[in-house]
This record gives sequence, structure tokens and C-alpha cells, in this order.
Amino acid sequence: MNYNFDEIIERRNTDSVKWDSFDDDILPMWVADMDFKIAPEIQHAISEKAASGMMGYQFISDDFKLITSSWLQKQYDIAVSEEKILPVPGVLLGISAIIRIYLREDEKIILQPPVYDHFFETVQNSGAGLVCNNLIYRDSSYFIDFDDLEAKASDSSTRFLLFCNPHNPVGKVWKVEDLRKIAEICSRNNVIVISDEIHADLVFEGFKHIPFASIAEDYNLISFTLGSPCKTFNLSGLSAAYMISNREEYLEKVRKTLQQQETEWINPFSAAAYVAAYHFGEEWMSEVRKYIYDNYQFAKNYIQVKIPAIKVTESQSTYLMWLDCKNLIFQSTVLEEKLINQAKLKLNAGSRYGLAGDGFMRINIACPRKILTDGLGRLENFVNSL
Repeated sequence: MNYNFDEIIERRNTDSVKWDSFDDDILPMWVADMDFKIAPEIQHAISEKAASGMMGYQFISDDFKLITSSWLQKQYDIAVSEEKILPVPGVLLGISAIIRIYLREDEKIILQPPVYDHFFETVQNSGAGLVCNNLIYRDSSYFIDFDDLEAKASDSSTRFLLFCNPHNPVGKVWKVEDLRKIAEICSRNNVIVISDEIHADLVFEGFKHIPFASIAEDYNLISFTLGSPCKTFNLSGLSAAYMISNREEYLEKVRKTLQQQETEWINPFSAAAYVAAYHFGEEWMSEVRKYIYDNYQFAKNYIQVKIPAIKVTESQSTYLMWLDCKNLIFQSTVLEEKLINQAKLKLNAGSRYGLAGDGFMRINIACPRKILTDGLGRLENFVNSL
């Protein structure tokens, strides 16, 4: 089937966070939200649910776990029994529940900045101490500082590593040796690993996503892996996710915590969209991933030729490009404001993702090529005006 990812859909005045948070002359290329219509099979599943006219309390169907297990087996060659899968209303809700169960007073959580900005809020809201194991930036790519991770994990008050796999915002796909080093360090130091793998399906050709769960089973450690079709299939407004662990009793603790928080239920539309995405959406996913990769190559070449003051971080996944803007001198927050006011372009300041992100900007390229070209043109004109 041919999907028209070049179609421009008017999203202003639709209560869109992405498009309605700024004046109409601002081009928004920030929050992780695609400007593509969802797969028709998912639209159909949602329409069928609406047509039923019944919106009462609903159990999660057996299809939820079955289709998740099948998806993980087919996409990542990992066998996960249905008993080791827990449906959760969203990845962050699941992460918060895990932390609530295991965190004790005065304990700490390791993050690896620059990293997904909401991780910082999760740590703050939990009352835990924040420990930063900053990634190493070298030759337009990022690497884990394992010596620093070892030192910080060895602190007896360190309880969690909140891991991003693949990594948002830098687009890194972690290799098996990276995952094994993490598992070995955390196992030896009794650190619980929570792996957020929401971008797993958006890995570019030539790279391979490896679920942390497939590595953790070889080590004596507590770990949780969370994923979702929400980023892959542009369903962020219909949040639903899965959590897997090698120990059923760990998942049962999380389920009870979600129940106590009154956050256990997944709404009927989200559940229907979830099952349809994993059941029928593989072709759409493959096509959108190709389109995003082509956008990445287009943007990378455009910037190299026309905006050489900005350096493109080599990306291996996601639709979020990470731009090294240090040559522009400005702090990221200042640059963000200048782009809004002068270029009429909204990007994310790199410092949102930790101090290690200052001097960088994040741009969302999951949009029709015409919109991407407009955004790059605005960025080019701005840099040329400096």
C-alpha cells in the first residue's frame, strides 16, 4: 500500500500541543509528534470502537499480551511469554510505579544526559537524588562513560539506572557490548535497570535494536523493559504501553501499585489502537521509517552544505535530530528564544535534556518534506543573519 507522507494536514486550531502552543506564524518542529496520518487499519479499529456506542469499563483483552509477544518475537527475536508482559497506561506511568515500589529514603537514580527531559521530572517527583552519568560526545557521536558509571553505581545509595534504548535525543542505538557492560555493572552493584525502549521500532536500516530484557536474563539483577507503539505509529494521544520482566512477581508488584494509584486502566480507544498497530501496522511502520530516514539524509546534507556552522550528530534511530550549535556561541535556551522570535521556528533547547545538552538543539523531522524544507530554510536564514 502507498502512504502519502507528503500530505500536509492542517493541525492548527485542533488543540494540538505541537501546533497550538505558539502563534500561527511559528513553525513547530519540537515535541515528539509526527505530522503524518496514522495507519488506516488503526483508524478503522478506533472507528469500530466508537461505532459500538459502548464506552464502559473494559478489561484488557487477551489480544494485548498475545500481539505484544508476537511483535517482540518477530521484530527483535526475543521470546517473551504472556505471563511476563504487563499492560500499562504509558511508559512514564510504568516507570514511576517501579520507582515507587523500590526506592527508599535518600536513594539516587542515575540518568545519562543528554537524555529525555521528562526523566528529570520523574526523578524529581520521586524524591530521589539525581546522579548524572553524562554521555561522552566524540566525533559527532555519543558513547557511555563506563568508568564513571561504575563509580556512581558502586555508591550504596544508588538504586536505579534509568536507561534510554535507543537514546532520545541523540539517536544512538546501543550495541550488545554496551548492554552487557551495563548489566554487569548494575548486577554487581545491585542497581535496578529500567529500560525505556519506546523508540525501538524506529531504528534505521543497518542498525539493530537489542531489547535490554534479552541481555538481563543472563545476569543476576532486577530489570524492567518498557515499550509502546505510541511513537512508532503516532499515537501519543492514545497512550498505552507494555512492561516486561523476567520475574512475574516484579510485574505483580507494579500492577498492584498502579491499582493503588488508580492508574491501572487503559482506555478502550488506546487498547484498540495498540492491538491494531501491532497486528496490522508493520507495512506502515516500514514505510514511515524509510521516509524519516530520507528526511534525515536530506536535512543532514542541507545543513552540511548550507549551514556548515551547525554540525549534525550522527543518528541511528528516531525522528529527532540532534544538532551541535556550539559554533553559534549562544546558550541553548537563548538560541531557542532567538529562533522563535527571529526565525519563527520552534526547536527544543538542548539544555532541556540536561546540562550536557547545552549548545545543542533538537529538531523533529517527522513531517512532510515541504515542511522540513521550510524549517531548514528558516534556520539557514537565521544563521546567515548572525
